Amino acid sequence: MNLQLFMGKKNFDCGKAERWFKERRVKLQIVDLSKKPLSGREFDSVLQSVGLEALIDKEAKAYAASAARFSLDQAFIRRVLFENQALLRTPILRNGQKATAGFCPETWQAWLDEEGG
Repeated sequence: MNLQLFMGKKNFDCGKAERWFKERRVKLQIVDLSKKPLSGREFDSVLQSVGLEALIDKEAKAYAASAARFSLDQAFIRRVLFENQALLRTPILRNGQKATAGFCPETWQAWLDEEGG
């Protein structure tokens, strides 16, 4: 299992996610989005897995000032999110073609159970 944990701004959920995996002794690659943003292919893979709405951090300060907040144009919103990844809900966890956005321990546990069994 090749898990990648993308973390943006230091928030409570990112810390909880990191602890959740450490407690289970699960190795993962941690990527700081402020230093290494998602590539186009990574972004599209996550977007396809979780959906556009689930990927938006509507509580981010940057979102309140973003034009994406007022748009219904999916292509425009996607472009804004890709160009300003501070708007993404974190943590983002990638497991191959599967992904989650936000703190999703039930899904992560299901992935671990699938891998172990």
